[in-house]
Amino acid sequence: MFSETVELRGHIIDSLILPKVLDEILTRGANFKIDEIKIGQNRVDQSYARIEVSSPAEETLNDTLLRLRQHGAEVLEKAAVQLAAAPSDGVFPDDFYVTTNQRTVICLDGEEVEVQPAIMDCGIAVDPAGKTATAVRFHEVRNGTQVVVGQKGIRVVPVQRSTSRTDEFEFMATSLSSEQPKSAAIRQMAREFTRARADGGKTLLVAGPPVVHTGASEHLENLINAGHVDVLFAGNGLAVHDIEHALFGTYLGVDLHRGAAADRGHENQLRAINAIRRAGGIAAAVDSGLLQKGIMHACVQRKVKVVLAGSIRDDGPLPEVITDTVEAQKAMRAALEGVTVALMMGTMLHSMATASLLPATVKTLCVDINPAAVSKLTDPRNFQALGLVTDIELFLRELLTNLSTAANGSAGSK
Repeated sequence: MFSETVELRGHIIDSLILPKVLDEILTRGANFKIDEIKIGQNRVDQSYARIEVSSPAEETLNDTLLRLRQHGAEVLEKAAVQLAAAPSDGVFPDDFYVTTNQRTVICLDGEEVEVQPAIMDCGIAVDPAGKTATAVRFHEVRNGTQVVVGQKGIRVVPVQRSTSRTDEFEFMATSLSSEQPKSAAIRQMAREFTRARADGGKTLLVAGPPVVHTGASEHLENLINAGHVDVLFAGNGLAVHDIEHALFGTYLGVDLHRGAAADRGHENQLRAINAIRRAGGIAAAVDSGLLQKGIMHACVQRKVKVVLAGSIRDDGPLPEVITDTVEAQKAMRAALEGVTVALMMGTMLHSMATASLLPATVKTLCVDINPAAVSKLTDPRNFQALGLVTDIELFLRELLTNLSTAANGSAGSK
């Protein structure tokens, strides 16, 4: 029988970490014995548990310990992190450690070094001399780079529930169901936007073409002009459809006011792309007066950081679209500094790509008419993710109303 002893510290009861750990052990076919447990007597008190994990197979035990680390479990015996050199550019050594989006710390020469940034699906490159640990993707690895391998010397610090006050966002993220009033969730989203702005945090918006064809573009334009969006991630589609609507009043040739196809409307998308390319780009089109309204116009005017990532389906594309996916990913990662709230609407794949780049501490709001999209982007065990199945136009309209009410209330109280 193979065994190891692990420790859990923190708010392991109210954050449901202890039951998750015990469930992982049983699910993996291992056994557990709780050697010691101390439960905090007050809301702010931390708890402690020491658990012996055992299994007849060493491979099963190692796999179980790997899963437990993601919940913050520490192997009792402290060990230094293991490093191996990358065999060539773009290739990790065998058994390299794969990161999560939780805060991660490694033990290097007897000291704890935090891995930066906290994003998932990366390896950890270590500079022993500089005592730094960096989450890197394949294209960032160079021959000889020292990379963390195995599971020793790694500590994951999972996000825990707030104890200083009742966090309404956490409550709704773990209890919201389709039967509950959506207005309550939207009011809470508005509070998160307001709080992020007041605390100096940035708000990220990830949006797809449905924002335009549901008639919600005007609401989003107002949201941007009100200063509630700092960063926008989108594809060529959102920008093209927004510009087509701004220039011709159509979406893929359909008049959004009449709901009917416009005469020769099928040409409008390509004519819109051509007009922007002739102007030299979106910003140049705004500066020249060609583009006088719309989402892209508002982003230029409000100096919102925009990253447009291309795909094989794109028409054009627009000059600002980054067609190299690796370069687009780099640009997205660079734009995330300081982001504390992320709103994702009407684009499942783009939202999933963004979610993989976000630290677990970022509060994520997912809005889509498709329940499958919302379920993929929210995890009921994640206190930082809130999903809402509803029409985007209705959502943005009510969100703006709540933000306006909050702003007027703050102004009136001064």
